[in-house]
Amino acid sequence: MVKETTANSRNGGEGKQVPGLKTGTNIQKRPILLGFSQLGSESDWRKANTLSIKESAEESEISLLFENAEQSQERQFEAVRSFIKQKVDVISIAPVVEKGWEPILKEVKQAGIPVIIIDRLVEVSDPSLYVTFIGSDFYEEGRKAGKYVLDKLANTPGPIGIVELKGTEGSTPSIARGKGFHEVITKRTDFAVLESANADFTFTQGKEVMRSFLQARGTSIRVLFSHNDDMALGAIEAIEEYGLRPGKDIVIVSVDGTRKALEKLMEGKINSVVECNPLLGPNLIQAVNEMIDGRTLPKRIVTPESIFTEVTAAREIGTRRY
Repeated sequence: MVKETTANSRNGGEGKQVPGLKTGTNIQKRPILLGFSQLGSESDWRKANTLSIKESAEESEISLLFENAEQSQERQFEAVRSFIKQKVDVISIAPVVEKGWEPILKEVKQAGIPVIIIDRLVEVSDPSLYVTFIGSDFYEEGRKAGKYVLDKLANTPGPIGIVELKGTEGSTPSIARGKGFHEVITKRTDFAVLESANADFTFTQGKEVMRSFLQARGTSIRVLFSHNDDMALGAIEAIEEYGLRPGKDIVIVSVDGTRKALEKLMEGKINSVVECNPLLGPNLIQAVNEMIDGRTLPKRIVTPESIFTEVTAAREIGTRRY
């Protein structure tokens, strides 16, 4: 069962205990109540992530209280406090940004409720404030993008001008993808990052920021690294409006693996897409069940991912759910 609001407190919430988490000796009764704070709905990836979690909860014996913060960390804090009041068994958070979480997580710990972080990390001095993190290796995603650019342009003489569309400032994927990409491309001294700016993981901002890059740098731009597909799709429109050919005049590498991006990959307007799997619902529900059963979880659960080219995109697109 999925509840979209948290206005009503849980019926009979007293006495629910989580074995193996130092909360007492009573046996947990079903259904488990999970409070989930989603950071927003800014992209097709995020929408697929939300749907995966809701569907997985529906298929399980877990009741889900779902709150969408729409990019507001303060609204996430409010959601977490409402979950505490409703005496949920587990709280899961997909944080907008990494910093600022320690005080609210201390409140959750004091209430005796375990926390699972998904998709994006939190920066805390006390790792015991959450049980596990479920998500991608964003740093490796950035490295994969960088390696593709090196291989693609191995026989192309420099200088090579690169622009970068980053995601939400202070968010884990933006920080880690950028770090991985930059570390790899430094292997060629004739690669130069001409522009790098945040575009909030959205189509609209991706188009607007790419337009500004083109106005400033024009045909000196040879490569675009976009931290997600939605920004890349917006950038493609800006490139075409400028009179250049995406995928040919400008090599484009993106991250996510949405259906729309794979379609552009097959058209040759994107050159490569690094996969970032949004379907974390089964992983989250499995982790909740194992934790309730008293099992010990690893501190980090990384989802397996690939990288797509024009050839592999044709195989993937038929079964793509998002």
